[in-house]
Amino acid sequence: MTAITILDTPNQPLELPDWLQQCLLHHQTESSNGDEDLICRAFNFAYELHEGQYRKSGEPYIAHPVAVASLLRELGGDSVTIAAGFLHDIVEDTDVAPEEIEERFGIEVRLLVEGVTKLSKFNFSSTKERQAENFRRMFLAMAKDIRVIIVKLADRLHNMRTLQHLKPEKQKRIALETREIFAPLANRLGIGRFKWELENLCFQYLENEAYQEIESLLSERRTDREERIKQITEKLRSQISDLGVNIIEIKGRPKHLYGIYQKMQRQQKEFHEIYDISALRIIVETKEECYRSLAVVHDVFKPIPGRFKDYIGLPKPNRYQSLHTTVVGHNGRPLEVQIRTMEMHHIAEYGIAAHWKYKETGVSDTQINSDDEKFTWLRQLLEWQKDLKDAQEYIDNLKDNLFEDDVYVFTPDGDVIVLAHGATPVDFAYRIHTEVGNHMKGARINDRWSVLDRALENGDIVEIITQNNSHPSLDWLNFVVTPTARNRIRQWYKRSHREENITRGRSLLDKELGKKGFDALLKSEQMQTTAQRCNYQTAEDLLAALGYGEVTLNQVVNRLRDVTKELQPIEEIEPEEDESFPAISAPRSGSLRDRAPEPSSGSKYPIAGVEGLLYHLAGCCKPLPGESIIGVVTRSSRGISIHRQGCQNLNNVPGERLIPVSWNRSDEEGRPITYPVDIQIEALDRVGVLKDILTRLSDQNINIRNAGVKTTKNKPALISLSIDIRDRQQFEYTLNRVKSMSDILNVRRVSHE
Repeated sequence: MTAITILDTPNQPLELPDWLQQCLLHHQTESSNGDEDLICRAFNFAYELHEGQYRKSGEPYIAHPVAVASLLRELGGDSVTIAAGFLHDIVEDTDVAPEEIEERFGIEVRLLVEGVTKLSKFNFSSTKERQAENFRRMFLAMAKDIRVIIVKLADRLHNMRTLQHLKPEKQKRIALETREIFAPLANRLGIGRFKWELENLCFQYLENEAYQEIESLLSERRTDREERIKQITEKLRSQISDLGVNIIEIKGRPKHLYGIYQKMQRQQKEFHEIYDISALRIIVETKEECYRSLAVVHDVFKPIPGRFKDYIGLPKPNRYQSLHTTVVGHNGRPLEVQIRTMEMHHIAEYGIAAHWKYKETGVSDTQINSDDEKFTWLRQLLEWQKDLKDAQEYIDNLKDNLFEDDVYVFTPDGDVIVLAHGATPVDFAYRIHTEVGNHMKGARINDRWSVLDRALENGDIVEIITQNNSHPSLDWLNFVVTPTARNRIRQWYKRSHREENITRGRSLLDKELGKKGFDALLKSEQMQTTAQRCNYQTAEDLLAALGYGEVTLNQVVNRLRDVTKELQPIEEIEPEEDESFPAISAPRSGSLRDRAPEPSSGSKYPIAGVEGLLYHLAGCCKPLPGESIIGVVTRSSRGISIHRQGCQNLNNVPGERLIPVSWNRSDEEGRPITYPVDIQIEALDRVGVLKDILTRLSDQNINIRNAGVKTTKNKPALISLSIDIRDRQQFEYTLNRVKSMSDILNVRRVSHE
């Protein structure tokens, strides 16, 4: 048999890369080793499964897995990684189960494929939630094996290279996600060649006019630029060689297009005003020769003050090392010079992929170890993502965490701490340890007392002063920038106000279920089982969670009702037979509800059972469609008052004044009817919290009739809202969406009883 070199398709042929042809040839002649065998079997399996599938370009689908595997091979990927590159789409696009992948190719390949696979077969309430859950799953998989994200980046890079075949709106959506998430990820992992190409491709689709303009201007000046770089290169090569330094490589290159565009935007300058659009790279053998070469550069050309960075002595978090300096070259034009060793250059190009290797035991060192500094950012990301339930906040924090702008500060002992740009002493304290932040009294920066909201700068020496009786302030939420600090402050507040939260949760449950037998219920087996079903250890933990809004009242009541039915026969929980527990199943006026008239569609009356009569919705409880209601004949001229069943104002109403009613579905023109509902929100007091809540409601097309805020120093803000709601289902969904916001402690419906 001969190796497959051409895949014949109805649309266009596909030629396999040379490395794959050689691999297949060895495999068929039984001369391949174990690694080649795994790669060839993965290709053949992917080829078989994707046969008959085509991309938007018209080429066979297998072209994409082949391209991804080739990119991984260029990075130095091992056989498991390359095999995962061939197979990364088969779980999503075919009927193959992960178990079959493990059976055929081993557990490592399966885990890589599962980590890369998108969650397209799961249902989420919004595109944003789907995107957030994809990223959560991807980062969790990265923690087990960093190769997951390498495969994903190769997949995204090839998709960006072929993006021209998609519709413009999809091009922009994918390009924006790539620029905000995947290009920064490539940078965090130090894979410079992926980062630069991804950014340029995104630039091409998101700001095409600017892209074309800069590309054209660079092309026009290429001859002059190359001649200038050539003269500088020859001069430096001669001077450095005279010192006995062996230069492995010295050459110039233009900076990538998006980098030039960013500098133009940042400095508010036109292209002709940006001089340092080129960089000269000098590669030598040793670290000592890097510094000797730097001395020559500064001797031959005048350095520009403040433009020198030593990333060898203080590497970037992604392990990038190099000396950067900007000098005044020929014709007075600035020129950036980068000096590094070959090993440093390899890390700059390939990042974490430069360290892929296997130990003699066969155990991969691609896993995240607790003492591995190069993955500190990933461990922090995994730590705070557990606390962020809201999809939008998660994605926003993810973007902030991935960007490059870090500051390097020092502890008094000289340890380097890397923080996000704009971080404060409070962020620093929580980066050291949660208890350091929780007991922070003050901070000294460079041996001087400092305010807590001061932004730290590179090189600052920070000392945190702690005191046992000190505790976080809610004001800190207005200036901390790291998700870790923000979440730890929130968690402390919830824990420190546990008794208040338990009391609030108890009150909510008491009001819903009734006071009779309530104390006994809290100590019962039913309540303990309910707490465990809701993932809390004790009933008090459940009440505390209910108090600060981590679990909703409906969730607790429904779970308690289910547990009660499981533990006791139905006849044993009738109030007449057992008064030790409150009735949880039917409302007080269940018989009237059962006899309520059938709702009709298209009636001009929202309420069935009051046709032709004067009626109004009770202002005390403001019932909503979907809730059981009852009519009360009033003694005034306002006719019948419609209440929620169980409204406290009905306790003393005689039965002869109660009439059965129910909801109609819509008005006579079929339009949905809305009803006013009052809610009160308890939130951590910070700038912009009301705006965030109103935006969340507006996104759900909820009309807001009225809004008010009451604040008290060192206490949560109380926000009162009056909103228009269609029915109970929409109301419960809206409340849950607001409660999912991280700064929200509690949301409750207000009854004016």
